[in-house]
Amino acid sequence: MTKVLVVSDYRDSLNAVRPEGRWFVELMRQFDYEITLMTHREGSNYLPELESAGIRIIDWHPSQKFSRAESDRMRQELDSGNYDLLHLFNNKAVATGVRAAAGWKGKVVTYRGYTGNVKWYDPTAYLQHLNPRVDLITCVSQAVKDDLDKQLFFDASKTVVVTKGHDPAWYAAVDPLDLHQEFDIPEDHLILIVVANARTMKGMDYFGTAIRRLPAELPLHLLFVGRGLDTNDLRADLADSPYHDEEDFTFAGWRPDVLRLIAGADISVLPSVKGEGLSKVLLESMFLARPTVMTDIGGNRGLGIDGETALIVPPRDEYALVDAIVRLVEDESLRQKLGPAAARYMAEHFPSDKSAREMHQAYEYVLAK
Repeated sequence: MTKVLVVSDYRDSLNAVRPEGRWFVELMRQFDYEITLMTHREGSNYLPELESAGIRIIDWHPSQKFSRAESDRMRQELDSGNYDLLHLFNNKAVATGVRAAAGWKGKVVTYRGYTGNVKWYDPTAYLQHLNPRVDLITCVSQAVKDDLDKQLFFDASKTVVVTKGHDPAWYAAVDPLDLHQEFDIPEDHLILIVVANARTMKGMDYFGTAIRRLPAELPLHLLFVGRGLDTNDLRADLADSPYHDEEDFTFAGWRPDVLRLIAGADISVLPSVKGEGLSKVLLESMFLARPTVMTDIGGNRGLGIDGETALIVPPRDEYALVDAIVRLVEDESLRQKLGPAAARYMAEHFPSDKSAREMHQAYEYVLAK
């Protein structure tokens, strides 16, 4: 039986952590692993599901990147647990874990969920993912693998793609929120939802420019969900657009019921320009059968087929965004086609049991090295 020590932080929304947690549930059920998870109990999600599958939880997670005491704490567990693998899932875990594993006989695996910020010429990279002690990096998409493989002096045999799959049952149980009632939106308006936290990579400046170029006659309401989207720049774009009235847009902020909001919307748009590894929002929108507009960046490739399961536009192209939005608003039959086709595509290509098999194969690969 293969024993794995996982170090990760589950203090996030249930939607955010359960695709990762499901990896380990399925590894226990399908492939007879013994898994221990080091994470904070307080504020964490999905732990009952993990424990019911037989995963042992240790209520601890490093609070710093380079603490000798915390490295010693992790090493103590490695030595006492007779583990075969150590899998590290965030910057604090990786920096602490590679130090703790010095001289340890098992294999060290790290996780990478987005592109960028790892550069061969950055000395700090060799304290984390590029450290010689790292035996394997599980990459959430081909774009992440490609980004690492291009680093000078890097051994590309150290990277494998393991997607984060989802369970269609999670979405079948979602009760769509009546957004017209929730936000006092006119019943004859279609609702376009953008779910993101404000970061440059999300492309909101291009989306703002697209809003200014949308035709005035569209029966459209813009719903923004996430932290930091209500900015002066975006409000200025709205004020300079046909959608400047209060009934034309809503800033909802962060919402714990975001899946219900997505399920209640008519169109989902994510205008990302870079950085995405495997966008959770796009997967959620498509599992929920929402007609979706996405950009053709590395991390999104493979998530859909243009014109069949989604509309895919070039990044940083506000004109293409406008065209895609207008098509979906004006063509009800296209919306009715794309949504169900997206859900079927997701269920076929991104199920959680398939992702668990990929992780099992990755573990077998690194253990054989």
